[in-house]
This record gives sequence, C-alpha cells and structure tokens, in this order.
Amino acid sequence: MNKKKIINDPIYGFITIHHDLVFDCIQLPEFQRLRRIKQLGLTSLVYPGAQHTRFQHVIGAMHLMFTAVKSLRSKDVIISKEEEVGVLLAILLHDIGHGPFSHSLEHSILTDVHHEDISSELMQRINKKMDGQLDLAIEIFENRYPRPFLHQLVSSQLDMDRLDYLRRDSFYTGVSEGTVGIERIIQMLNVKNEQLIVDQKGIYSVEKFLMARRFMYWQVYLHKTSIAADCILLGALMRAKELIASGKELFSSPFLRFFLTQNLTKSDLQKDEVIANFCNLDDNDIVSALKVWQYSEDTTLSKLCTMILQRNLLKIEIADSPYSQAYIDEKKQSVASQLGIDLAQCNYFVSTGQLSNKVYSTNGNALKIGMKDGTLKELSETSEIYNLTNGQKPQIKYFITSVK
Repeated sequence: MNKKKIINDPIYGFITIHHDLVFDCIQLPEFQRLRRIKQLGLTSLVYPGAQHTRFQHVIGAMHLMFTAVKSLRSKDVIISKEEEVGVLLAILLHDIGHGPFSHSLEHSILTDVHHEDISSELMQRINKKMDGQLDLAIEIFENRYPRPFLHQLVSSQLDMDRLDYLRRDSFYTGVSEGTVGIERIIQMLNVKNEQLIVDQKGIYSVEKFLMARRFMYWQVYLHKTSIAADCILLGALMRAKELIASGKELFSSPFLRFFLTQNLTKSDLQKDEVIANFCNLDDNDIVSALKVWQYSEDTTLSKLCTMILQRNLLKIEIADSPYSQAYIDEKKQSVASQLGIDLAQCNYFVSTGQLSNKVYSTNGNALKIGMKDGTLKELSETSEIYNLTNGQKPQIKYFITSVK
C-alpha cells in the first residue's frame, strides 16, 4: 500500500505524508475521531465559517513541523531521521485527547482533566499497540528528551501548534487580524545550546505574531457570545447528569451515558473502559442528545438545549471588576421570575467567571533572540514596539450571564 499520501489543505496547499509510521498513526480510529470534533467548539454560532476540525489543525501543524525541521537543517542543526519522525508524531498526536467541542467541555466529561493528560495516556496505549515505535515521540511530547528544542517546536510560546491554529482560525472565521507571516517566522527559527531561538532579524515577525494572538483571543477565543454558548452547553450536561442521578431516564448514546452516570477523575484514565468510551465520544453524541433533550419535561434542560439549537443564547455582560453578590442575586431573582423556576435552578442560567488573556510570559519559557553579535537576549529585552515586560500580566475581564 502506498503510504506517501498527499492532502490538499486550503491553507498550505498540498501536504505530503513523508513517513509510513506517520500515515499509520493518521489511519488509527483514535486519530480519525478528530474529524468529528470542531476545532473552535461553538464559535460557529458567532463566525459561521468556523466549521473546521481538530483533524485539519493537527495535519496543518505537522506540515509546519516538517517545514521547520527542513529550515533548521539548512542552518546546520543536526536532526536525525528518527528525531524527525518523533517530532512529527509528537505534534500530530498532541491534540488526540480533545473531547467533544474541544475546549468547551474540557473539564466536564472528566473532572479537572486536561486534554494533554488524555493525549499522553492515548499515546502510551497506541505505543504499546505499535511495539514501542512511539517511544521517541512520547519523550519529546512530555519534554523528557535531552534536546529541548524539539519539545519547544511542539509546545512553547512560538510552537507549530500556535502558528497553525492562528492562521487556520483566522482563515475560517474571517478575522484577518489573526493572519501572521508563518513562513518567515519558521525561517527565522534557530537552535543554540539545544534551545529554540529566533534570529534577531525575526523580532518584528514575532511581535506581529504576539499581537495577532492577542487580537484573536478577544475577538474569537474569548468572544462573549461564544462564552455564553459554552455556559449553556455546560449547564445542559450538568442538568442532564443531575436528572440521571435522581433516577430520571434520558436519551443518550452509550458513550455519552457512560460519562453522565459517573464522576471520573484523572486517576480513572488508567481504566480501559474509560479510554474506550472516550475514544467513541465526539460532537455528534452531544448534538444528538441536545436535539432530544429540547423536548424534555424538565423545564431547565429543555430551555438550555433549545437555546443552543435555536441560537437564542443567554445575555452576557463583561466588566473590568467582579460582580457583587447583590447584583448576582438580583439576576437570579429576575431569571426565576421570567422562567418560572426555583432559585436553585437559576445557577444554570446565571453564571459568573473571568476571562484571562496573557499574550506573553517570561516565567521559565521566555523566547530567546539570537543577536548578531552571538549573544542571547529575551524578547522582552529587545522588543521596541510592544512592552512585553508589562504584558506579562494577564488582561482579566469578568462576565455574568442571564436570560434576555
């Protein structure tokens, strides 16, 4: 079988699969599942074009990784074929642990479990099936390999993951502020003392990348309407779980039911049945449930599901400081009166929280700039048009949702 396949991508054009092992991993059912998970969750309710999937993103990130390896080799950075395959697999599989609707439900299917934890567990299990062929990829992914720059290409403040999702999300949402010069940034990457650095002439490109990331967070990833939709979706699953726990019968796929009937934590990732059900769970399970639940006899569940399906979302307010308890209570009283529900159930409609946008951090992961005289400086020391020192503090805003 010919495994040197070519994929036509709307962002980069033709992407080539260069290694048999990479193709074998793409063909895995655990990986193909990413075709059924939207990259931006419910953001398509704001930007209708945002229908792209995690599958598209990781294929694109893999392509950028191959380009970066090729560029670094041209600068006499020695990267073996085994390391090339390892770092390609690490970026390819880095998102394999995402649950339905990506970040929207990250901590609800499994309690306080990050998708990186599930990715690590799945990579270990796939590695066993493949007789240890992913050993190097896992070392790179978990930052245990003695050449740190390979991990930094996968996960850092200027990695192939971020470069792809900014360009891709900008393309599919139509938010042009997210467009960055990916090709130039990759050409400006270098390695010194086994650490990933940026050549001095690439400073302005990196600054534009950081600014684009800031714009994309406020305009796309933390868009207030997307946040409101996420709150409704989380509320619907919480209410469904509560009803099932009280003995009510609710429709769901067997895979979703598994997670609705249990409270699972990180320690449960070792259980075969948890991983088996997780690998069969995708956006379709959630949407199918919402379509049925909108007709539920339970007013709260029915209302939440109808809101999402008909895009009649919660009202959301954004402020620079936390809302007072008196204001929150006032909102709950208003919702109880409008919907005819008791105050306890108003928590499904009145949510509070904070939004944090941290563009850049120097805490142990600062970008290093390779100066023309051979020295290294942190980006915050060399940036002229963006005050990165002050930018270390995250921008925090507060929100509250209620019924329109």
